[in-house]
Amino acid sequence: MASSVFHAPCGAPSIKQLECQKYVGLRPSVTLRFNCVKTKTVTTRRLVVTASKSHDGTTKKLGISDAECEAAVVAGNIPEAPPVPPKPAAPAGTPVVPSLPLSRRPRRNRKSPAMRASFQETNLSPANFVYPLFIHEGEEDTPIGAMPGCYRLGWRHGLVQEVAKARDVGVNSVVLFPKVPDALKSPTGDEAYNDNGLVPRTIWLLKDRYPDLVIYTDVALDPYSSDGHDGIVREDGVIMNDETVHQLCKQAVSQARAGADVVSPSDMMDGRVGAIRAALDAEGFQHVSIMSYTAKYASSFYGPFREALDSNPRFGDKKTYQMNPANYREALVEAQADESEGADILLFSVLGSQVKPGLPYLDVIRLLRDKYPLPIAAYQVSGEYSMIKAGGALKMIDEQRVMMESLMCLRRAGADIILTYFALQAARCLCGEKR
Repeated sequence: MASSVFHAPCGAPSIKQLECQKYVGLRPSVTLRFNCVKTKTVTTRRLVVTASKSHDGTTKKLGISDAECEAAVVAGNIPEAPPVPPKPAAPAGTPVVPSLPLSRRPRRNRKSPAMRASFQETNLSPANFVYPLFIHEGEEDTPIGAMPGCYRLGWRHGLVQEVAKARDVGVNSVVLFPKVPDALKSPTGDEAYNDNGLVPRTIWLLKDRYPDLVIYTDVALDPYSSDGHDGIVREDGVIMNDETVHQLCKQAVSQARAGADVVSPSDMMDGRVGAIRAALDAEGFQHVSIMSYTAKYASSFYGPFREALDSNPRFGDKKTYQMNPANYREALVEAQADESEGADILLFSVLGSQVKPGLPYLDVIRLLRDKYPLPIAAYQVSGEYSMIKAGGALKMIDEQRVMMESLMCLRRAGADIILTYFALQAARCLCGEKR
């Protein structure tokens, strides 16, 4: 390729009628002078790289070997790269201002989806979910009015099908809540430790079908109590602590005998974690874990759950054993008690701390996360679930986005696992399935 280039002195006048100092990128002119040079005629072979006009992400190969490409570059024949795209123009009327003298601009790490994904601090996975499932003795799946999309599942059929759906999208942990026939309820809740009761039979069935399924159970008397309380009620209305703990120990052992992986005392009786641990160890169940409802508040968010189990208290409330929602430091007292009661046997089991409900109590989750090395669980309870469902049905919120954001907030606060009725729906979203 032959070429002759001539350079001559050149003066570039300044742009008139513009005060260059007031505009970014404009400077007073300077006089540019060049020497006149005649170049020597040469013949070269050039490599040209152009962007694909088809915009399919591919470029046409040159048909030369790697060695020829390297030789051309060594000889100074550098391939031309595609032109740098022009800088996007600002809308008309945008003020021209000097750049702010910032040494750090956090937005640089948020400028693209790939960069945001690279620097994401909290991640959500189906493995973080525990799926609460309601079971009953019937054959049919009965919808729960206050919890759209949730059912009392027939333990032989509907439950097995729901667990299969959950496992298909990576949710392999469930927690069982039974709706017990009224005829089997009593003031002392003896049905809770019936080895042939609804929960033990369900555990046997699930373990037979899915041996690696992680099964959590609820340890409390309210589903079995004719009074609807978590403990035995004295005739003057007082919830009896130590006598209730005695019953809970038998319940936990019965569940462990059926094959439960984790027993979860939700009753909030004092001293029950240590007593249950001792009872499990005495029966040879050192491998069974205890997830204590460490900070369970006397919350108004439990209403739909009690409808699902038909377990509303027959009288009074649960404020004498569940925590005051106004209290923050008390959560540490409960956590310290649970840790001390299980700390000497952590070699055989994991004592998890649970905050219930989760979303309104993110500060408590973070408090426990910062204070204790033990696994932290959060329960996104029925009231939270129902509110999101109702808002989505009324088109007041985007149900899927709010659901995923709420779960991410629980993880960000410090929860290792989340008990949520959204487990199946959220896992499908994470797996890329359509709503």
